[in-house]
Amino acid sequence: MKEEVILAIEIFQPFAQYRNPFTFYYAQSYPLPPKSTIIGMLQNALNDWYGKREGDKGIKKWWNLKVSIHGGFESVFWNYQQLIKGNIILRNGVLMNKDENGKLLPLYNKGLKPLRSPTYQQELFNGHITIFLKGERDFVEKIKDSLKHPLKVLYLGRSEDVIFLKDLRLITLDEVKSERKERVLWLDYPMYIKQKNFPIKTKRYPIYSIPVKVVFKNDNTSISHKAELNKNTLRDVTFESVIYTSYDYIIRLSKEIYVDVIEYKGKKFKIPKECGWL
Repeated sequence: MKEEVILAIEIFQPFAQYRNPFTFYYAQSYPLPPKSTIIGMLQNALNDWYGKREGDKGIKKWWNLKVSIHGGFESVFWNYQQLIKGNIILRNGVLMNKDENGKLLPLYNKGLKPLRSPTYQQELFNGHITIFLKGERDFVEKIKDSLKHPLKVLYLGRSEDVIFLKDLRLITLDEVKSERKERVLWLDYPMYIKQKNFPIKTKRYPIYSIPVKVVFKNDNTSISHKAELNKNTLRDVTFESVIYTSYDYIIRLSKEIYVDVIEYKGKKFKIPKECGWL
């Protein structure tokens, strides 16, 4: 079995919006980036979208990475926006969209325009996030080098949601302490914990269904290059129900668990072994 290591990634993000697809009348943001969003950022840094370098093997390598996300944002605010939904096409130099009756109308310029939907969009401000990434040493070191010397602007979520990399550090598994928690787990920083099989005693906690894996398919076959994208490409998403904790969050347990304790930059991050790694 190949050696596994952990990469600690500390970032600052001025603005973010991690769209929750289960909200319809307003655009809610997840409080922290989901695993699929983080993997997308890393694929962008390596210029390895869809695992194209190694086919199916490369795709599996990406989604076999274990991720634990910690931190939060200083504030939340709401924007009132007009969103355009539909199939945008360029015709005779003019951007067009279909209206409710299927008629093509221009997005801009004079004359009739397609209807736009005004909606509230939740956005996050000043994020301080620490991501722990666990996987095979060779692959993780490749990711570290790409983040350290990026060939393009790094973003997390929307293309305008740029990040600033504050620190990168490799941590060996020997440096990770294992602790047993019998009745109480006290977490210093917000994080996601898988709800399934997690022995939490008090059944009152915030739950999100977050995307943990996204695969693009043509005729049930995973694509390996951006050039294969077309109108019929299926976006196959796997969701996971997670508990979202806040700062100084005390969890009362119904049975004992073991946690990985990572000491990083003077802080202690506690990750339940079975449910804290996504």
